Amino acid sequence: MATMTLTVPDFVRLRSGWRGFPFGGRQFRFAGRQAPTLAQRGFTLIELAIVMFIVALLLGGLMLPLSGQQDVRAYGETQKVLADARDALLGFAMANDRLPCPASSASNGLESPVGGGACTNPYDGFFPAATLGLTPVDSSGYLLDGWGGETTHRVRYALSTANSNAFSTTSGMKTTGITVLAPDLKICNTGVGMSNPGTATAACAANASLATDAVVVVYSLGKNAGTGGSGTEENHNPNPQSTQTADPAYVNAQQSSSFDDQVIWLSRSTLFNRLVAAGRLP
Repeated sequence: MATMTLTVPDFVRLRSGWRGFPFGGRQFRFAGRQAPTLAQRGFTLIELAIVMFIVALLLGGLMLPLSGQQDVRAYGETQKVLADARDALLGFAMANDRLPCPASSASNGLESPVGGGACTNPYDGFFPAATLGLTPVDSSGYLLDGWGGETTHRVRYALSTANSNAFSTTSGMKTTGITVLAPDLKICNTGVGMSNPGTATAACAANASLATDAVVVVYSLGKNAGTGGSGTEENHNPNPQSTQTADPAYVNAQQSSSFDDQVIWLSRSTLFNRLVAAGRLP
């Protein structure tokens, strides 16, 4: 049997992991164990920690956008509910020759009093969804906004008492006359500087009026309905935390962390236009 003599360089090459080199005209192969590949050795703890950290960052970044999307959806749904409520009021006026009174906290969504006339809660009532057959409502018949199902998210409704309650009395508008009717609800862009708040002559500060002849105001207390409402702006829109006596002036300020009420109104000209077209006026 022939022997192979390994020189020192040959031995060094073998020890260093060379798997083949020529020796005496033949190929000598080293049969030692190969180093594991990346796929075979798996993740180290450090690599796994890095991956988990990146995933946590991605999930955390998604949470705020999802919350924001929910707020945008609730805001949009509320705007639609308010717009539908205003349209329903116009339809009621054309069919009944008057506007419905606001519902009281004890009327289960029906106008108070039923049949109209002098309303029991003209400035601080709820939308009479049971009277108009509008949805969505809670178990007591009150219209809900898009923010939730709690009682604090019931849609609010105010109606002008001008001209001896002509707007809520059957044929009252026609009897009074289109040139004499003078609805007196005011919409202000801020509650700061309001004159005579809490009285029948409450008015916006100078250069703060958005409307001075609104017949109806329909509004939602917004996302913070259960906790907000006592700030300078929201305090003027009757709510559970308000310390202001209800009056004919309402605030529709810019949306912010301190004001998230959503407010729409029905102007004198819009109401008259619809009633004239329906043959109810003049």
